[in-house]
Amino acid sequence: MNSGDRRTVVCFPFIGDFVGGSHMSALGLIRNLPKSLFAPLVVLHDTEGPVAELFRREGVDFDTAPVLNRLERAGARNGAAALNVARTLPALVRYLRDKRVAIVHTNDGRAHLVWGLAARLAGSKHLWHHRGDSSSFGLRHIAPWLPNRLVAVSRFASPRPGLFSAAGKCSVVHSPFDVMKMVGFEREDARKDVIAAIGCSPETKLLGYVGTLVDRKRPILFVEALAALRRLEPNVEFTGLFLGNALNGLDDVARSRAEALGVSNRIHFLGFRYPGEPWIAGLDALLVTAVNEPLGRTLVEAMLLGTPVIATNSGGNPEVVKDGETGMLVRPDDPDEFAKACLKLFSNSAYYRHIVDMARSEARSRFSIERHVHAITAVYGDLLGTGDMRRADQVHAHTVTGHARGDSVRNR
Repeated sequence: MNSGDRRTVVCFPFIGDFVGGSHMSALGLIRNLPKSLFAPLVVLHDTEGPVAELFRREGVDFDTAPVLNRLERAGARNGAAALNVARTLPALVRYLRDKRVAIVHTNDGRAHLVWGLAARLAGSKHLWHHRGDSSSFGLRHIAPWLPNRLVAVSRFASPRPGLFSAAGKCSVVHSPFDVMKMVGFEREDARKDVIAAIGCSPETKLLGYVGTLVDRKRPILFVEALAALRRLEPNVEFTGLFLGNALNGLDDVARSRAEALGVSNRIHFLGFRYPGEPWIAGLDALLVTAVNEPLGRTLVEAMLLGTPVIATNSGGNPEVVKDGETGMLVRPDDPDEFAKACLKLFSNSAYYRHIVDMARSEARSRFSIERHVHAITAVYGDLLGTGDMRRADQVHAHTVTGHARGDSVRNR
């Protein structure tokens, strides 16, 4: 920024080296902040990995972090980790002051700690965007004192009230989605493309697991649900698609489980696909097997794209899905329940269409980028004590809506 630029600088640091829902949500916010009011500053610790590739592909400029400290995912909470953070603080503080950063908006656990401390020392405001569950160590033990404000993606993800709690400074703001962009996808064409890519017959039902393969998302349960479906109704032709990268070798574990259950020939491991919308639109159903998921992006994306959702009655899922109306909720960790829901969905075309139509309407009204930007900029205004920021954002919301409608035409 030049010295005459009066916009509020908001810093978005990212430490991780793989793309997740937090990056997609943050990207939607960064691209749609009112440019007359805010100057987003994206900072990456890994400038060659998939996160950097995502931002380059989307035309979003970024800085290289002034330090190499990335910490370790789920690393030990010990003195060595604290010393590692302390070692990098001076450089981060200087960076934030040099860039005249007013707000540091962090989006994952490691960034909360590393950049949150630096924000405090630099005199910047710190907004902690919480995308985990309410039992996480950081939310319970660090969030009550470190950030100035906290935003959670769902009520489930919000801190519980207590004597030492961040509940009093937390707001619930749902993740953003380009709801008009989803209008441009023809499901039949998308389905044909998926069938051609994996080489199956047109009659095959396409069931998807979309997201990183981590234990909380229960990828093994997805395999077991497919095996249950084959057992309950052997005449149904189906295949399962894993769309996402794996952590801790869970793809190999899933392959072994599929082999043991006799469904390895019905599963395709396709890795992370970007953009994901054509793949989700091509599915006959999305199976959200995750337990204690704060608010899954793919769940809402499927609803917008007209792909019916079968999800666990767990975490933030019930805040999005109304059972039997906008999707189906089943008992967690029960593969038979998923299989029975699939059979009910595929045996009743009227029920299938009802869920698709209701889900799309509900998702469009609740999860637009405009609503997300308005809510987040209101939090920014509270942090800085600038009420005018909110009024300007209300005007901007109408402008963004107009742009979004124009984009929908171009994307058709």
